[in-house]
Amino acid sequence: MRGIAVPDRTEDFTADPVELFFDLVFVFAFSRLVVHLVDTPTWNRVGEFSLLFLMIWLPWTQFTWSTNAVSSSSRPVRLLMLVATVASVPMAGSTTAAFDDGGPAFAISVSVILAMGLLTMITGLADEPDVRASIVRYSVPNWCAIALMIVGSFLEREVRIGFWITAIAIVVDGTIRAGSSEWLVRPGHFAERHGLIVIIAFGEVVVALGVPVAANLDDGGNLSAPTLAALVAAGTFAGLLWWGYFDRPSPAIEHRHTEHHDPIDAGRFARDVYTYIHTPIVAGVLVSAAALEQITQHPTEPLPSAFRWMLFSGLALYLLGVSLAVARAFRVVAVERTVATVVMGIAIASANDVDALVLIVIVDAILFAMLAIEHQRVEVKYREPVVGQQV
Repeated sequence: MRGIAVPDRTEDFTADPVELFFDLVFVFAFSRLVVHLVDTPTWNRVGEFSLLFLMIWLPWTQFTWSTNAVSSSSRPVRLLMLVATVASVPMAGSTTAAFDDGGPAFAISVSVILAMGLLTMITGLADEPDVRASIVRYSVPNWCAIALMIVGSFLEREVRIGFWITAIAIVVDGTIRAGSSEWLVRPGHFAERHGLIVIIAFGEVVVALGVPVAANLDDGGNLSAPTLAALVAAGTFAGLLWWGYFDRPSPAIEHRHTEHHDPIDAGRFARDVYTYIHTPIVAGVLVSAAALEQITQHPTEPLPSAFRWMLFSGLALYLLGVSLAVARAFRVVAVERTVATVVMGIAIASANDVDALVLIVIVDAILFAMLAIEHQRVEVKYREPVVGQQV
């Protein structure tokens, strides 16, 4: 790692192809998480999903911070990320068995990736003593968390869960304490990396759409009209979610981030908006994908209660997550998204006897109305007056 050239503080850059390659394994991991929910839709599984997602999120977000400070375009960092990618394959493959015999494989893989992310930043910032001191201090609780994750993976299920929850709590406490330290932050790279992980989560929605298509065609059958309609409605749902993040909030938040010139303030902004708030955003898309899979497979039947709550919970996490990011960045309330969340909660809770196809169409209509009203309000409020026009 000696001799790695750390870009100048004022230099921003885009994600390197090796980072995109690293993300591919998380496509697999997210897919296994959705399967974990769909197979047994119980509250116990929801708790397991939440814990597993947080443990998978830890190494991904650490490598994002590391490659934000130390460009991954250099060969040593690329090599480390390729090794981390290989190490993450067992993590993804053992996700659904993490609370059984696959626990050690899962925890050790997560720990290896997390450790490599920390070491990349520690060893690569020799010429940035203040930032290097920050990551060294921050790494101490992380090493403790890594030990807890590995040791816990060899213990009984209930004790294992306790160890893993404690490990996550230690890391979160470390990120809170790190808010008073100086960090090397490049807003454009942060925005791009988190936009990419949101896109990967959307990929699970696409997979959910493809399940009924593959099942019917593999059996030699044809796609029925209700199935086709459900696919169109679910595809519309995915497009509306995409629009609700990438059209205005994502670029606006990135621009706001560039206005934080103090390294401590910039670090806190990145921690709050990206590391913290993007956690429910990404998780919400995955939970919604689990519900969509059920909708597209059984469009003419009422959606079971468990999947209705998955649909609502996923949407609430996503919409309120984006709203929270906007509130943190601009100190404003995304009124339409908050109201839409409440309206959808009422609609979904009242849909006991409503066919799944009808329900997803109703949700699409609410999402479309939300985006249209929000767009109109924001455009009118912030539209610049035409030259010569009396205001």
